[in-house]
Amino acid sequence: TDVWKTSGHLDYYREHMYLLEADEQAYGLKPMNCPGHMLIFNAKTRSYRELPLRFFELGTVYRNEKSGVLHGLLRVRGFTQDDAHIFLREDQLVEEIGRILDFEFDVLKTFGFTEYELELSTKPEKAIGTAEAWEHAEAALREAMTTRGLSFAVHDGDGAFYGPKIDVKIKDAIGRSWQCGTIQCDFALPERFDLQYAGEDGKVHRAVMVHRALLGSLERFFGMLLEQYAGALPVWLAPVQVHVIPINDAVMEYAAQVVETLKARGLRAQLDARKDKMQAKIRDAQLAQVPYMAVVGGREAQAQAVAVRHRRQGDLGAMPLAAFADRVAEEQARRAL
Repeated sequence: TDVWKTSGHLDYYREHMYLLEADEQAYGLKPMNCPGHMLIFNAKTRSYRELPLRFFELGTVYRNEKSGVLHGLLRVRGFTQDDAHIFLREDQLVEEIGRILDFEFDVLKTFGFTEYELELSTKPEKAIGTAEAWEHAEAALREAMTTRGLSFAVHDGDGAFYGPKIDVKIKDAIGRSWQCGTIQCDFALPERFDLQYAGEDGKVHRAVMVHRALLGSLERFFGMLLEQYAGALPVWLAPVQVHVIPINDAVMEYAAQVVETLKARGLRAQLDARKDKMQAKIRDAQLAQVPYMAVVGGREAQAQAVAVRHRRQGDLGAMPLAAFADRVAEEQARRAL
């Protein structure tokens, strides 16, 4: 807060807060998270030894998307970005972009996305920054991709006015392509915010800045996950991993113990204490795409076991409670898909 007050940027944002009404809803536009990270960088004198310096936040932004293009979670007016800004020297650009690409592909693989496209967008007609700076940045983006054997399309003139970029487009389960991750070089903000560092030569140098988002919009990414898995999220992503179903009130206490045992292992379990019949509870859990159902009756309570059902594999039979907890915890730990 002190940085904002002393820099004068707080007054700027008060004066330039864009307020509007759309579809009978009041909005305050905040198109980006970048200025805050610039101010943190400028809060003290920086040395070349500190670079690359990486700042990250899950920041909510608001953009005036037209009502006709709003589309579920996939295109919204208010969304959360996994937003990072990396400050570095020019000679660090290729290595840093390569690290970001490796990070991006590791994240996509973890979530089960294997089909994606890379696009390199180059200098548009109206742009800031020198031709030499653009050539260096574009070459760095190309080199980071080619050294990894990645194929990519080139969109000449489609870069942002402030720098070239790599966009990562993911294909969902029905083949639609959505832009998610992005890596953007920026010449505008380092100039606008006068981002400097003391070089090894004792002189002051302009910092290079890279915008980085791996998922892009969290809302869009969640929407794509739901499409990808048709709502049947893997165990490690499922909001409820185990639905515990007591056959009758006589085993309710043991069913509650099962839930607590699973929770103690770091699992997300819930107890279905409704008066409905067991078949109805199983059907509801199946419709909710809960990965596992643990049915408990008198025999299970006596044996400290659960009768396990899987949403796809069906009846798996009785298992000792500890063994079942091990099974689910192991799937969660290795992020099984």
